Amino acid sequence: MVELPIDTLYAGRPREIAPGRKSAICKEPLEPPWRIEVEGLVGDRQADRRYHGGVEKALHHYPREHYDAWRADVPELAQEWRPAAFGENISTLGLTEDSVCVGDVFALGGARLQVSQGRQPCLTLNFRFGRRDMARRTQETMRCGWYYRVLETGAAQPGDSLRLIERPRADWPLSRLFALLHDRTQAYDELSDMAALPELAESWRALARRRIESRKVEDWRRRLGG
Repeated sequence: MVELPIDTLYAGRPREIAPGRKSAICKEPLEPPWRIEVEGLVGDRQADRRYHGGVEKALHHYPREHYDAWRADVPELAQEWRPAAFGENISTLGLTEDSVCVGDVFALGGARLQVSQGRQPCLTLNFRFGRRDMARRTQETMRCGWYYRVLETGAAQPGDSLRLIERPRADWPLSRLFALLHDRTQAYDELSDMAALPELAESWRALARRRIESRKVEDWRRRLGG
């Protein structure tokens, strides 16, 4: 059984990360107890609600393992590679995109969280780290993290564990989703199966349907590079 102790959760408020560019990606440990509501962690904010936050992106989880990989790939930013650098609310060792499946349900204190979708990196990462290629590199390496929707609100505190309690889609790890979106982009039969996943966020299901209908891969240039 997956059961990972949580020492802290992270939250942020919008601030300028580049001239004329505001984001809440820079997060810090949040004082407990932590209250988890339908749209996320009380005390956490988003600068642009068009693309961030909401019920299908209530909490962001980023594997702590990835920071060692970033430290090796981009050593000149070694001081940046620490928990919450990617704007996550939850940072753990022991869960990655290979071992987490869409629809997984986790208990955290009194809250119940369900994996709703992966993260599609955007150019905010470029501004955050001062590199024009960070969003693209994040997508290519599939070190993206994932989002939860909140099935049951509740409170948590240090020492509570993130505990897997249900896995309805064991054959749909997040790494499979990322591969379909960014690598095996014309695997239309699998994209059709993806579009039918009821636990997957509607925006991702709609993306799969559009690609099947158009037989075209969407243009990522604006999202990744501006």
